[in-house]
Amino acid sequence: MHSAVPSSRFPVLAVAAVVVVLASSAGCCRAQLANNFYAGKCNASVEIIIQKAVRARLAWDNKMVAGLLHMIFHDCFVQGCDASILLDGPGTEKTAVQNTGMFGYDFIDDIKSDLEAACPGVVSCADIIVAATRDAIAMSGGPSYGVQLGRRDGMSSAAWMCSDLPPPHVDIPTATGMFAKKGFTSFEMAALMGAHTVGVTHCSVMNDRLYGYNGTADPSMDPSYAWVLQTYACPKGQTYDNIVYLDDPNSILTFDKSYYSQIIKHRGALGVDQGLGDDSSTGWMVRFFANTDNFFPVFVQAINKLAAVGVLTGTDGQIRTNCRATN
Repeated sequence: MHSAVPSSRFPVLAVAAVVVVLASSAGCCRAQLANNFYAGKCNASVEIIIQKAVRARLAWDNKMVAGLLHMIFHDCFVQGCDASILLDGPGTEKTAVQNTGMFGYDFIDDIKSDLEAACPGVVSCADIIVAATRDAIAMSGGPSYGVQLGRRDGMSSAAWMCSDLPPPHVDIPTATGMFAKKGFTSFEMAALMGAHTVGVTHCSVMNDRLYGYNGTADPSMDPSYAWVLQTYACPKGQTYDNIVYLDDPNSILTFDKSYYSQIIKHRGALGVDQGLGDDSSTGWMVRFFANTDNFFPVFVQAINKLAAVGVLTGTDGQIRTNCRATN
């Protein structure tokens, strides 16, 4: 499907969208979140402790950038950025089908242990997710940006609330509506989906697109791309649920704008990825991010806005000692 936006209007719409998004960034965060929130509250630098941990983990596990981005989105989109996704127990968000394949819980535990050793009871698990994601993005080729901290941890977690999360093959009008309920424009949605540049999924999620059309691939998928996935990554009948990267094989786990170029080539892995390029309301956004240098600044604004959704501050919530359980 071709975009309904006339090419002559494309630059005007694009510039207007960027101006609106970036102009809104000043007011995106809760007043009680702050830059340098932990200054003077810990004997060591909280952010340096987190940065060192992220650097050490990425040195041997570079998929962690994907895990953290997955985690921050699934945490913040459900009940706000309160680390409720980390809580163990029956019926918690961790048990929801939407969080199957989530990884990185052990890494958050490791960072929390380091911080508890330096300054017990000071740094929230919610802030660890936000700061560690920021560092992983920068260390994987993405933008370096500041984050405001001061979140507190939630005290409840419910799997049923994960219905707020857009499924991997949702159509774009439905996805746009789900993002709008959280206060995001379709342009911000398109920028946040750019996180799939380092994203991973599994064959179990891909099988409908690869074999669900009378045994063949989704006709919107580039045939050569579909053949590679069917032949090497996700052949019929395999018992192991292989990983599938969401970006160009030459750019996997590098945070860049190549995700959008892949969509233009009809190599979007998930249905929602390809839908972003094919839908008349968002196709121009894909081309805009692919062909300009605006992805990074718009993404930074959008993820900081995401990181401020439904935050607990002041005396709300608590600072968990163990990220997996309330105090």
